[in-house]
Amino acid sequence: MNIHYIGENNSILNKFVSEIRDVKIQKDSLRFRRNIERIGEILGYELSKNLSYSGVYVETPLGKKKLQLSYNDVVLCSILRAGLPLHQGLLNYFDDAENAFISAYRHHPNKDKEFEIIVEYFAAPSIENKTLLLADPMLATGQSLAAVYQAIKKHGTPKEIHIVAVIGSTEGVEFVKNNFPENTHLWIAAIDDVLNDKGYIVPGLGDAGDLAFGSKL
Repeated sequence: MNIHYIGENNSILNKFVSEIRDVKIQKDSLRFRRNIERIGEILGYELSKNLSYSGVYVETPLGKKKLQLSYNDVVLCSILRAGLPLHQGLLNYFDDAENAFISAYRHHPNKDKEFEIIVEYFAAPSIENKTLLLADPMLATGQSLAAVYQAIKKHGTPKEIHIVAVIGSTEGVEFVKNNFPENTHLWIAAIDDVLNDKGYIVPGLGDAGDLAFGSKL
């Protein structure tokens, strides 16, 4: 897997990451969603540099200009519900992409820290031989992304896969690396070293879905 740790370099990205982590700022759900969206835009811009391009002539009122434009058939797939603001950020830049949505959640059958990933819903166009962007803001254990990939594989084989995440754990990144094709790309804003015994990233930011859309039952 090709790992692109964008937050390693100093940029405005780190301002948005700091605000979604900050307990005083993240309580503003509108600002939280917008910051996730802006992080998606930045990661999408960086990702775009890795796509395929060809020369196209564009006609202006005064002549023609040859520009290098991407010709990838992009399908943008987000994991519900936390992935929606990240999805919007990517869609702001890949506005001609096709869209897909998939659900994945942790199920604790014994009411303890042990869990399994349940995937129940998938709505998507054909992904066969297309460029698949998988958006999930929190890459904790990596099990959700692996389960999603296994479900999506039943519907076709993408030409290439780009995973877009906001914050991940070192353990989760390694798990995804071992469970996706070798030529997969991971675009991530921040990586934290610790994953606690409940499978949450530390220091992380908390529950991205709850911060964006409110607490769930």
